[in-house]
Amino acid sequence: MDAPGTHMPSDAPAWSLHSQLKKDTIDIGDLPLCKVLVIKDAHYPWLLLVPRRADTVEIIDHDEVEQAQLTTETSRVARALKEITKCDKLNIAALGNVVPQLHVHVIARRTSDAAWPRPVWGVMPPLAHDAEEVQNFISALRRKIWLG
Repeated sequence: MDAPGTHMPSDAPAWSLHSQLKKDTIDIGDLPLCKVLVIKDAHYPWLLLVPRRADTVEIIDHDEVEQAQLTTETSRVARALKEITKCDKLNIAALGNVVPQLHVHVIARRTSDAAWPRPVWGVMPPLAHDAEEVQNFISALRRKIWLG
């Protein structure tokens, strides 16, 4: 039985995470609308929020209530990331030029990072996370964004 307010018609398409996003991320949990993921690149503290709705490519593919929820969740995650990393700047973007599934990047930037002041894409090959460091980062994030 579905939880109240979550019943989907049987002909509704099922949501799944795009294979490229699955490959490039670590799943840290679900907010009411979005799956929260960490990008596997230790060069930057970099999160993704992916709304768990099938066939969404653009923010405008959501109704106004879901758009507001996406904004609320993005703000919550961005505030937590900024507080944890003490970054100089946040980059927040929904581009989708390579992966069409709607996803919002939230990246903590420092004036000393490898890409500064340019966008992070393609500047450096991804750097594997230290297992203990990334688990500490994820634990801190989960506490700050109310995932546990």
